Amino acid sequence: MARKISWLTGGLMMALLILFTFSIWGADRPIGASTYVPYFAGLLFGLDPEQYEYMREIEKAGAWEGVMLLGAFLGGLFMSVFVTKTFRFSVLPSLWKERKNRSVASRLFWSFVSGFIMIVGARLAGGCTSGHFLSGASQIAVSGLIFGGIVMVTLLVTGRLFYKKRGAQDV
Repeated sequence: MARKISWLTGGLMMALLILFTFSIWGADRPIGASTYVPYFAGLLFGLDPEQYEYMREIEKAGAWEGVMLLGAFLGGLFMSVFVTKTFRFSVLPSLWKERKNRSVASRLFWSFVSGFIMIVGARLAGGCTSGHFLSGASQIAVSGLIFGGIVMVTLLVTGRLFYKKRGAQDV
């Protein structure tokens, strides 16, 4: 049987991570992730920061966010394999199969579309969900709290609409 971590333990661990990230011993900056995308694109296409002002502007943040994302991946992998023992590789989650379809192409298409919309929105807003919500709300910034509230409401509405059950009696 899978072990679970209580919400309180998870919240405390998240608070320690944010505290460490903001501290001078940590990264001395807020948590963020979306700047890594243009930073990675610059690496991929060999854009020289000396020639591209934006690349020069995001060089430090993008590199740090790449390390943070790798750490988040490895930390999540470690937790799911060794702590909660819930790791399994799946392209089609059971809820997707139950509520949508059994097509891998459909799942990958919608994952790409939704991820693309999120990253474009994040870049247009000059930040990302982790930056606005985790870092902003933890500093009790009004904009972070408003953003977090809007994210939660949007999550509930779109989840309800997107994953609604097929059939007449289901809502």
